[in-house]
Amino acid sequence: MVMPPTDSFWRGKRVLLTGHTGFKGSWLSLWLARLGARVTGVALPPATEPNLYHLAHVDKTLDSYYCDIRVEKALVPIVRTVLPEIVIHLAAQPLVRASYRAPIETLTTNIMGTTHLLEALRAIEGVRVVVIVTTDKVYKNSGPSDSFSENDALGGNDPYSASKAACEIVTDCYRASFLGDRAVAVATARAGNVIGGGDWSADRLIPDAIRAWSSGHTLQVRRPNAVRPWQHVLEPLSGYMSLVEKLWDNQPLAGAYNFGPPAHETATVREVLELARAAYGHGEVAYGDGNEGPHEAESLILDVEKARTLLEVTPKWRLAAAVERTMQWYGGQAEGQSARMLCEADMAAYQSVGV
Repeated sequence: MVMPPTDSFWRGKRVLLTGHTGFKGSWLSLWLARLGARVTGVALPPATEPNLYHLAHVDKTLDSYYCDIRVEKALVPIVRTVLPEIVIHLAAQPLVRASYRAPIETLTTNIMGTTHLLEALRAIEGVRVVVIVTTDKVYKNSGPSDSFSENDALGGNDPYSASKAACEIVTDCYRASFLGDRAVAVATARAGNVIGGGDWSADRLIPDAIRAWSSGHTLQVRRPNAVRPWQHVLEPLSGYMSLVEKLWDNQPLAGAYNFGPPAHETATVREVLELARAAYGHGEVAYGDGNEGPHEAESLILDVEKARTLLEVTPKWRLAAAVERTMQWYGGQAEGQSARMLCEADMAAYQSVGV
């Protein structure tokens, strides 16, 4: 079992975190602060109301800049001021269905935003590790597959997937052409579907369920049989930090890494919702026939052997535990418990596993 990210490594490290106002970014900001890192966040204001960033007072844990990464050179003065040692890039337009409604915004944010960050990093010294977070959807998914490994072909049938596959290629380019020769370890992280308390994004399974059930409505589900590599948000975040720690003194390990559950822990949308409904205590669901809405892959399973072997990263919480933790978080928050304390409790519980 991999040990949690270590205080001794992160304490005092200068970390630039893009996308810190989002769901994953807020959780990662809190965790890095818990570890003693000196974090600077760069992002747009939170995209939802409510949002974890405000509820958990994440702004009190870091230095925050509101910045549109689509604007060329917008990141340059921030990067020159911060002089980060570690960069974790989460800022993105992260939703598949939203990418159909706003393809240009998705493509410019995800492709050119990543390019602008990497270009800004070329202009400074002292960067040791850069992790560009993409998605499990970067793979060319033409139909049923056992699982996707890091060496499989990239592709994208929707604007979101295509934009993230392009991010992978851009990152490879900057690693090979500019940053690798300067001893900067540049990696990409491809994570499966995340769940956890504090996500209120549209078109995501658990947030949609919470909105429907808390208001007494029936949740409408388009593709109940779609298979995804579900995991609690702390799993990939732990993986990203473990990747940074490993690359700090091992630049040759830089490359692409999948983060997700083992294949036998993947599950259908229906299976996840039935676990969520049991943990929540009530809630009605109407399952569709899978033909509604824009195209999405029916099955997506990741091969996570590389992360397990080279990084010693293995999931700590099985799916049932991850869903239960998630629903308990929302239940506690609805009852008036502090979002910050709920996050702290989950992080403490997660870090205690295997210790």
